Amino acid sequence: MSSYQTPESKKEEFRKYLEKSGVIDALTRVLVGLYEEPERPQNAIDYIKRYMGAPANVDVDAIRNENEEMKAKIKELTRTVEELNTSLSQARGN
Repeated sequence: MSSYQTPESKKEEFRKYLEKSGVIDALTRVLVGLYEEPERPQNAIDYIKRYMGAPANVDVDAIRNENEEMKAKIKELTRTVEELNTSLSQARGN
């Protein structure tokens, strides 16, 4: 049997995945909540993010950059600890 999937079967598989993982229910709830708002929010995207639990006013790119910097610092500090442990072992005569 071939592993080829038609576009329709791929769509159906993806839809089942979204349904099984609860994404469809979550999106339905947030859209119903937006619909039921007495006054439409200025920014619907921010409303959806807030409803879904995303923190407001977060610069994701800045956090990613900081994370990369911290990873580099950890590597550097790990190397320093290894060097110091080697120096200590040599000083002790081991």
